[in-house]
Amino acid sequence: MFNWVKTTILMAAITALFVVVGGVIGGQRGMMMALAFALAMNFFSYWFSDKMVLRMYNAQEVDETNAPQFYRVVKELAQRAGLPMPRVYLIEEDAPNAFATGRNPEHAAVAATTGILRVLSERELRGVMAHELTHVRHRDILISTISATMAGAISALANFAMFFGGRDENGRPANPIASIAVAILAPLAAMMIQMAISRAREYEADRGGAEISGDPQALAAALDKIHRYAQGIPFEAAEEHPATAQMMIMNPLAGGTIANLFSTHPATEDRIARLMEMARTGQYPV
Repeated sequence: MFNWVKTTILMAAITALFVVVGGVIGGQRGMMMALAFALAMNFFSYWFSDKMVLRMYNAQEVDETNAPQFYRVVKELAQRAGLPMPRVYLIEEDAPNAFATGRNPEHAAVAATTGILRVLSERELRGVMAHELTHVRHRDILISTISATMAGAISALANFAMFFGGRDENGRPANPIASIAVAILAPLAAMMIQMAISRAREYEADRGGAEISGDPQALAAALDKIHRYAQGIPFEAAEEHPATAQMMIMNPLAGGTIANLFSTHPATEDRIARLMEMARTGQYPV
């Protein structure tokens, strides 16, 4: 319950940030237009953001015929978790990663890169997909997809404010320094809000994934392997859409970007340590 209250507050903060940027661009009228746009974005995200994200990554739906092992793993874990069978997608990318999306468990999708299927054993893959199905069960997928969509829109709107300036409440040109400040700070603030939404949910998904798969060590081994392999393999689609990074099981952004300074994922070492402690004691550390 606390997580949902916290998430609601953070989503309200993203909407408020949207309104502030709108105010810089167009004064009071801009604020009202930005609020209306934010509400429309939330409505759009609820119904269509999963399709939009899957299209960003050029994900292709698969079934028992063209990806039998992967599909079988997801089907078995969905049954263990008591979830409807999600749609299953593959992304033709060498970088090992995976994510879940959709508005609820009845309209969910899970996606994995071809790289992760090559790198992980079946046991490790089970741990990863159990993690993603925990996001589905906890309904994290809607919040993460909406926040990714909103953060991307805030960045685009902030860039518009910097290059084309804005208007104050009386219609006069806004202070150019204020426009530049908003263009820099608004995307960073959106990333920080995403970070706050995502980090606690990643720990919970690790715990839930270990419970569904019944194998905390497998998920720990998978995280370690993904972390090591992903270091030297760029994930171009993620770099083009950094707001979607929080949806992945592992941060896909290359080091050195501004977005990477505000990682939406906890440290891999900490996640592994918690899973190994769960394997040892049967309890996931709070």
